[in-house]
This record gives sequence, C-alpha cells and structure tokens, in this order.
Amino acid sequence: MTVGWSTSLDLHLDWVGRPDSRKLAEALRTAIRDGRLPAGSRIPSTRALAQDLGVARGTVTRAYNQLVTEGFLLARQGAATTVAERLASPHPVTAPPRPQTPAARWDFRPGRPDLSSFPRRDWLAASRRALQTTPPGDLDYGDPQGHPALREALADYLARVRAVATAPERIIICNGYTQALSLLSKALHDQGLDVIDFEDPSLPHLRDIPARLGVAVRGVPVDCEGIDVAQQHSRAVVVTPAHQFPLGITMSSARRMELVQLAKAEDRLIIEDDYDGEFRFDRQPIGSLQGMAPNHIAYAGTASKTLAPALRLAWLALPPQLVEPVRTLKEHSGLHAPLFEQLAMAELIRSGAYDQHVRRSRAVYRRRRELLRDALGSMRANHRPYPAGISAGLHITLQLDPEGPTEREVLVRARKHSVELEVLGPYWTVPGEHPPGVVIGYAAPAEHAFRPALEALVTVLQR
Repeated sequence: MTVGWSTSLDLHLDWVGRPDSRKLAEALRTAIRDGRLPAGSRIPSTRALAQDLGVARGTVTRAYNQLVTEGFLLARQGAATTVAERLASPHPVTAPPRPQTPAARWDFRPGRPDLSSFPRRDWLAASRRALQTTPPGDLDYGDPQGHPALREALADYLARVRAVATAPERIIICNGYTQALSLLSKALHDQGLDVIDFEDPSLPHLRDIPARLGVAVRGVPVDCEGIDVAQQHSRAVVVTPAHQFPLGITMSSARRMELVQLAKAEDRLIIEDDYDGEFRFDRQPIGSLQGMAPNHIAYAGTASKTLAPALRLAWLALPPQLVEPVRTLKEHSGLHAPLFEQLAMAELIRSGAYDQHVRRSRAVYRRRRELLRDALGSMRANHRPYPAGISAGLHITLQLDPEGPTEREVLVRARKHSVELEVLGPYWTVPGEHPPGVVIGYAAPAEHAFRPALEALVTVLQR
C-alpha cells in the first residue's frame, strides 16, 4: 500500500490483509532497513498516519512505541518522531568496484565528432517547433518503424545527398547503428543465415553482434580497392564502401560493380554501413552503393558522426522483403528511438539547418586533416608514420614502420603523454601478424584545444 507522508512524499508499505500494529511495525522496519526511510526522516504523527491508513490511532501508536523501543525511531517530547541515525540503512546496496582509468587530456579516439560543435541553437529551435506542432496523438506509443515525419525527411535527404533509392515506408529508425545491425542480423538468422562476411579489418564489437546469435563471422581481406570480392562467399556481407573503417580507403568502381553484380546473380545481401559518407574532402562525396541495387542492399546511416552519438538516431533503408521482419523484431524489442529527437531531427533536415551544419563540419574536419598531415610531414623522415586512405571522414590511419616502435609501445607512450588513440591490432578478424598501425580520430578534440592536442600527438608519434 502507498501512503502519503505529511511532507507530500509517498511511501510504499507492504502487508497482507488489514494492518494491525505488528504488521505496521514490520512494514516501517523494512522501509528503514532498505533505506527508503533514511536517517533523520520525519515520521507522520500518529493521527495523520492513522487517517491515511484508515485504522485506529492506537494501532499506529503501538507500532511507533515498539519501533522506539527497538531503536528504529527516535521520539522527543514536543518534537516530531524521526528515523534514528544508528540503525538507518544498515545494509547499503553497493556496486562492485570498477577499475578507474584516469581520463586522457587529449582524445584522438576514432568514430567521434567534435561534440563541442553540436548545433545547440538549431537543435533547440527544431525541438521548439516540434513541441509546438506535434499533435497529442503522436505522444502515444507510436510506430516502431519510426515517426513518419523523420522517415519522409530522410527519404528526401538520402536521395539528394547520398543517392539512396528508397521511400519512407522502407525506412526504419533505429536506436543507434548497433541496434540496426542487431535487428538485421536477427532477421537474417531467422531466415537461415549461418555465416556472414565482414571486411578485415573491421570493428570487433560489430562482428560480435551476429556472433552472439550463433552466426559464424568470416573476415574478407581489404586491399587498396576495397573488399576482395573474389573471397566473399557468404549470403550476406557488411561493408563500408565510401570510407572503409579503419583503413580509410574507398571501394573502387570496379569492385563496387563486381560486388553488386554478385549480389544480384546469387541473391545475396549487402549491408552498407555509410557511417561518415557526407565527409569527403578532396572531391564530391561518392554516392551510396545502395543506389545501384536497392533490392539487394540494406543501407545504414547514423547521426552519430554528423551530430552526436548520444542522440541514438540511426536508420535503415531496406529491400522490400526485409522491412516487415525487421519492423516486427524492432516492435518486440521495445528499444525505440525517442520521439522528440526524431521530430527535432526531421525539423533540422527540412529547415536546411542540418545541411548547413554538415557543410560547416566538413570545412572544419578538412582543415584539421590538413593540419595533421602537415604536422606529420614536418617530422623527421625516419620517424614519420605514413598516412593511409583517402581524404575523408573523421579519422586517419597511420602505417607504422615494422622496424620501429610496436603498437603496444605507441600506446604506452600515448598514455604517458595523456593522449588517447587506438591501434590497428584489435580490428583484425584473426589475430596474428598484421601490418601495424595507429588510428587517429582527429574530429574528437574540441576546436579550441585542437592545436595543443596535435602537438601532444606528434610528441607521441616522434620516436
């Protein structure tokens, strides 16, 4: 039963049947032990609690007297009865200790935008418009596929900017790319998929998603033209054609055509992770792979790189045969993207503010990449790591000299100088001998801190 305290707070007290003084004393005793009535809490008067519970005042008085005798309550003449200090919360709930690693001063982890550049004013204006115009009915549970306003805005945006051939009814809004890949993996596994291919190297935590479902994961080598299609044999493959992560190369036209033709001929599925396709600096961004074969490619995009990961907004543009299976899985998962973030994102796209923010960010990240390359170029030749990949995205991969410091030695030196970065080793599908490298996320430092962060990075990379 929940009762109202004189402080206007509510407290749940448990008992079976009509309360008597014994049951009431035990319920209060449990609330004190659990910490729901902390030390020093004021207890209602006997008259007030009796009225709340619908019992005789004497029942409450006897319960209070018993708890005072036991030391759970403290009663003073002319003062309110309170919870005694010495017996309050005798068994606090504590979480197991977690190892604490001091935060690095300079953050160059890949996959993160400059969070200090989040367009707060534009987002606030878009949120305000969404709040003012959203009808009450939209505040219901809603469509698990995502709000129609965002799906319509994305269909237009993706067609215009990324050459994606889709429609609102084929788009599903997800709670981040991790959920998008999880839903796809489960839908394919339910249809009998037992093996899936990933680029090698690729993100290990993404490979773990289908692996946890019992789907075997194969690594397919990546060279300077992208994934080696001749070694791609599974019914499904996950690729990052616009800007391979982590090597940073783009899939060549010949490989793109070869991969699409194979998918069409053998009824395979390509999962295109277009995580940072808007950020190409040396030329106009290359269009999506999906536009070449909309019925054989599941396109995935996200706001994590253009805006912020905390928004938990990602989207799938699916072949028709996958829409309903993925939608059903999402409905049952209960993990839906938050409504007002969806509506604000739709407003941001429709108003043009999203395009403007992406253009501003593109200019900033282009300049940062140039500053990074200049800084590397100024290093002594025998100390200089070699940048790989195209001029695009939010990261750059540096090839280390096999005769120079190891990846582990670079990490140790980075920690010594309070620099956080990543190395290539964990990205390979199969452990073993692989070309050593360092993955630098140059978008992560705040704008005002980029130059000193860059100086610290060069100090780490200088042998």
